[in-house]
Amino acid sequence: MNKVRWGLLSTARINRRLIPAIRATKRGSITAVASRDEARARQYADQWNIPRAFGSYEAMLASGEIDAVYIGLPNHLHAEWSIRALEAGVHVLCEKPFAITLEEVDAMIAASQRTGKALAEAFMYRHHPQSKAVSEWLSSGRLGDLILVRSTFSFDLDEPENVRMVPEWGGGALWDIGVYPVSLSQFLFGGPPLQVSGAQVTGATGIDESFAGQMIYPPAAPGGAERLAEFSCSFRSPWHTYAEVLGTLGRLVLERPFSGMDDGRRHVHFYDKEGRDQSIYVPRQELYLGEVQDMHAAILEGKPNLLSLEETRNHIRTVLALYQAAREGQVVRIDQGI
Repeated sequence: MNKVRWGLLSTARINRRLIPAIRATKRGSITAVASRDEARARQYADQWNIPRAFGSYEAMLASGEIDAVYIGLPNHLHAEWSIRALEAGVHVLCEKPFAITLEEVDAMIAASQRTGKALAEAFMYRHHPQSKAVSEWLSSGRLGDLILVRSTFSFDLDEPENVRMVPEWGGGALWDIGVYPVSLSQFLFGGPPLQVSGAQVTGATGIDESFAGQMIYPPAAPGGAERLAEFSCSFRSPWHTYAEVLGTLGRLVLERPFSGMDDGRRHVHFYDKEGRDQSIYVPRQELYLGEVQDMHAAILEGKPNLLSLEETRNHIRTVLALYQAAREGQVVRIDQGI
């Protein structure tokens, strides 16, 4: 195999970002799309110039016409269809959040190990040169010792029928957009937190419409001080993303830590102890391209995915602990909670 044949499992809105990214690569092509409605699948295939349309997810997975699948279904269906795809011999890129229970995560990982097929959570921002630039600043020591990460992600969602509003389907601001700040903190601190606390404001359907959390991370070295992350997310505020990374020698400001960073502007700045501003150059790259290239390297070259399944498991574990902390109104230690 020298080219990956991709299938889209569902006609989800997010597909419109993946399709151009796959087509921008030399090692992948969009071969098929599946919907539970055959007419809808055909209409979608015509709209996006996709060769094959299937009237069921099962038919596409069993067709032998695809090598990898992108799963953009509602959150509560991620585990089921990832496992079905893996067992059909198809590699899986699953949209975040990977799953909504730790049991589902473990079943997905077991299926990947059993079948030998690549499985990765789709956090597009992690693959962008901006994230790599921030990581390099940290590892170079120019920021000093990392002390605190503050981040936020919000947008105004006024659609009562939206799948994000259904608790049983993994709805809620934390599952939908709060996972980005949680992921960012784990990425920068190099692992899961020791303990978390959280508070939520619930809406009419029972989902968290706003969520705020704190996470305590272990010291960078034995005998050092513990480190802190603070984040918030909301469906009740206009669109906004922002992150600050504070170190002993200054701070990094990310104006667009999770999206909108591919417009060619300088969105990362370093402020030293005197408050002097240095704009950091980030190579321009389409936001979703990196995660597709990462899957191609895993499938065609056998390289490990950038986001390991261990990192993904720790990420979901942390989100579940945050929800537990908000429900119980108390601090939850990661090794004693979910």
